[in-house]
Amino acid sequence: MATPNELTAMRRAIAISAQGLGTTSPNPPVGCVILDRDGVPVGEGYHLRKGDHHAEVNALTAAGERAEGGTAVVTLEPCNHHGRTPPCRQALIDAKVSRVLMAVMDPTSRGEGGAAVLEQAGIEVERGVLEQEALLVLGPWLHSLRTGRPYITWAYTVGADGPDEDGVSIAELRRTHDLVIRRTGVIEEGVPGGHGADVFRVPPRPLGDEPAKTLRALAEAGARSVLIEGSGNEAARLLADHVDSVVIDETSTPPSCRSISASGQHSEAAPSGFELVEVRPIGPYVRLAARRVSRGHQPKNAGNGPST
Repeated sequence: MATPNELTAMRRAIAISAQGLGTTSPNPPVGCVILDRDGVPVGEGYHLRKGDHHAEVNALTAAGERAEGGTAVVTLEPCNHHGRTPPCRQALIDAKVSRVLMAVMDPTSRGEGGAAVLEQAGIEVERGVLEQEALLVLGPWLHSLRTGRPYITWAYTVGADGPDEDGVSIAELRRTHDLVIRRTGVIEEGVPGGHGADVFRVPPRPLGDEPAKTLRALAEAGARSVLIEGSGNEAARLLADHVDSVVIDETSTPPSCRSISASGQHSEAAPSGFELVEVRPIGPYVRLAARRVSRGHQPKNAGNGPST
């Protein structure tokens, strides 16, 4: 069982792993914290982009000799193969850690898997530690592996007098996605130049009018996550059946009570087939975040929301 210190370390690892969102693809965003023999944090690190050191190596480098006999807390099972970098499970073995806690098992692990090799080396392994919390960051990457296409988010802003096509309030979302499809049809990196060399490219436009072909082009570019920006975006219509989450920023107009439109409808809500997962104020807006409900599991009293 994980100790309170180890759970705190895992939540820290999850938090820093998010620094890799928008740049690690096609690799996963991973975080790692090293605790010494007494359970004191002595090093941490995350994976930034393919070709750079992985989270475990960065954390071990920071910890130095203090890692010996300590615990590695990592959000994803350490890799078990030689790629552009050596396998992380070997780095942990060489550092002589005594214990490794991991949140999510790696479905791409080669051979027996990194966890099994660590156990064979006499290292104690704990699996599934705060797995659901780690999926807040790793979920889109795993979804992309399962489906063979990027995780797609559609974000748009609704102002007092209609859609805000400038999308000012959703600018922060761009840096957490590999590719952004602007309302003009322009495709660009969420973090310009942020991905590793020779492992990622921006697909040429136009992507065409066939959803399957478009999704394949985005995946072949190396993207694990794609942001469609703006309510009038043609890509949102083309890929409507494949949108996995929506983010709607709706103007919050004072005073605190106001009349409903003549049609009797509120301005926006989660589209049909989606369920709200977050509601919070952000500047002059109220942000509604919703994700697609899995087939066969619709939320109770699901209503009709805006269509694409």
